[in-house]
Amino acid sequence: MFRDPAIFLALRTQVLPVLASYPRINIWQAGCATGEEVYSLAILLKEEGLYDRTRIYATDINDVALARAEEGVFSLRNLKDFSVNYLKAGGRHSLSDYYHAAYGHASMDRSLRENMIFARHNLASDGMFCEVNMIICRNVLIYFDRLLQNRVLRLFRDSLVRQGFLCLGSRESLQFSDIVEDFGAIDADLRLYRKTLISTGAS
Repeated sequence: MFRDPAIFLALRTQVLPVLASYPRINIWQAGCATGEEVYSLAILLKEEGLYDRTRIYATDINDVALARAEEGVFSLRNLKDFSVNYLKAGGRHSLSDYYHAAYGHASMDRSLRENMIFARHNLASDGMFCEVNMIICRNVLIYFDRLLQNRVLRLFRDSLVRQGFLCLGSRESLQFSDIVEDFGAIDADLRLYRKTLISTGAS
């Protein structure tokens, strides 16, 4: 959880204050895997007072991973590292406030799951299903070739509201992509972008 704490700190300080101006917030966590990042995001939103008006759409192509993510149970042996990351990401409490420990596992508090929707989605073939204010898709595009990367990035662009936010993984970038001119970098090193006011929408 809270892997690469700097990006979560940037979301807390640079993105969530902007999203706070919206009456409703939709976030797409694409390629959510087993859910560590989804729960990290929910904690972030809760601490910033935004979770009650947020809906997180967590998707993945792997049904087994989705089931584990929805369950929200993680091994306690990872919690020490998770807690360190949480504090580096600007955590305001203790990570233990958000889970219940038993039998070597940590079960995330049910309140964190209230506004999550888990769904199967294939980035390679499925279309957009919702207009969102932010998309987080980290360390997924690195497994795609250039053609498929551009297909997915166009899908992300078209799914974002005007001036919506896109967060990619540390080894991914919009540079040399088909949609590079449709986004401005908030922090290029952290791969954090914002859709520009004027977008061609060309495919």
